[in-house]
This record gives sequence, C-alpha cells and structure tokens, in this order.
Amino acid sequence: MPFHEQLLQYLVTGLTNGAIYALLAVGFVAIYNVTDILNFAQGENAMLGALLLITFHGQLGWPLVPAFVVSVGLVALLGGILYRLILWPARNAPHLNALILTLGISIVLKGLALVYWGSDPYALASFTVGPPVQILSAVVPRQSLWVVGTTLALVMGLYLFFQNTRIGRAVRACAVNRRAAPLMGIHVGLMATLTFALGSALGAVGGAVVAPLTLATYAMGGMLGLKGIVAALMGGLTSAPRALVGGLLLGVLEALAAGLLPSGAKNAVAFAILVLILFLRPGGLARIRLAAHSGL
Repeated sequence: MPFHEQLLQYLVTGLTNGAIYALLAVGFVAIYNVTDILNFAQGENAMLGALLLITFHGQLGWPLVPAFVVSVGLVALLGGILYRLILWPARNAPHLNALILTLGISIVLKGLALVYWGSDPYALASFTVGPPVQILSAVVPRQSLWVVGTTLALVMGLYLFFQNTRIGRAVRACAVNRRAAPLMGIHVGLMATLTFALGSALGAVGGAVVAPLTLATYAMGGMLGLKGIVAALMGGLTSAPRALVGGLLLGVLEALAAGLLPSGAKNAVAFAILVLILFLRPGGLARIRLAAHSGL
C-alpha cells in the first residue's frame, strides 16, 4: 500500500481513538473548572459505561437506545452521589486530598467491577451492522462513524447547553468565580454535583461507544483515563474546545506512532506528551490554570 494511503488510514484510526480521548477530556475540563478537582476516576466511568451497556444490551437483550441511556444515566447518577457524599464534604481541604479521594474511588470502582464482571474481556456488536465504509483509500468501521459522530454531537450540544440554558449559564458562573456565584442566587453545591454527574456521563458515553471496537474489561479505564487527562492538559485544562482538539491530536499522534515506529510506541506517546507539558509548565496544574485565566 502506498504511503499516502497508509497515512489516510492512520488518520482515520487516530480520529476514532482521539474522539474517545476528547470525550473524557471534556469531562475532565467540566469537572475541574467548577470544582478544581482532577477526577482520576474518569477512566472508570468509561469502563462502567462499556460494561453496563454490554450487560443490558449484549447479555440481557435490551434494545440499544434504552440500554445506552440507562447505562450512561446510572454512571452519571453514581458520579453525582459519590461527589456529594465523598468529595463535597472535603471541598475546603487541600487539593491533594481531593486527588487522593478520586484515586481511591477509582480503585474501589475497579475492584467492584472485577468482583461483578470478572477478569474476562467482553465483546459487543457494532451499533450498525454492515461492512466497513470506504472513504477514499481508507477502510472505516461503521462503529468509528458512531464514535466520531457521537463526540461531535455531544460537544455541540454541550456548547448550546452552556450558552443558552439557565443551568448552563449558572455552571459557567461557578467556573468563573465560585465565591461570587452565591451572590447571584446560584447554588454552588448543586451546580458542582450536576457538573460532576455530567462529566461522569461523558466518560460513560466514551466507554459505551468504543466498546464494539475493543474488548471491554474491568481494567480498561486506567489507560483511557490517562489519555483523557493528557488530552485535557494539551488544551490547558480550562477549555472544552481545546480539550476536543487535544484529544483528536493525541489520537492521530498515537496512530502515526503505532504505524511508523516500533511496536509499543503508541502508548508511549501519551506519557511523552505528559512529560513535555510538565516540563513546559513546571508549576504544575496551578500554573496551567493561572496561565489560562491570564490569557497566556
């Protein structure tokens, strides 16, 4: 196959993977902007979304749409409850405490998933049955179209939600200044809980749509969560559109590395980018947030 045809195939694969990273990254950004919490359990939300959809649709035979909605809804509900019960009481503690709490939630969710679903991988049929789609010289699985389409639709829907609804504007106000928001009659705790649930739902959607393209296991959330964090950091951690671009770019870079570099280089890309970001921003997350607010 000529190199330009291989390049197009790498691009298609990268955009598919990148769309998943983008969904998780947008969830990271939404939660971080309102709560100042980097949710290390976001990857486990993706894992739960995938395994719940497989359980309801693949094993119990529910129709796809109700199974999808219930799976994502359960993860969103769980995220909101965990935030309210565990993270909200610690809102005035040092940020490191919240990071440790989300890491603990991640470990517990992974352990519970192992107990319930076991260690065996689970497969799920594509949402649309049929042969792959040919786009120029690239072969595109039909599920890849679902992944990219779902991501773009959700990002557009979130933009409209935050710009044109009362709740969306209240969430934005909390992101700008949580101390001043109550003076405008905004219940900061409720907005933070809703945002945590929304971010968890985005992770669950990412896991659900990628399930037919991979084998879902209790351990799949770790690497997905890491790449979602890297994509969010690539966008500055405060901008959903930049997080979207960061996720897509990370996916393309990974696909190019997998095709052009020795085996195993794919996963090294995310670690290399993370090291580069921390090198360029030695002050860490606080420096990134300060730079974003100051326009740097």
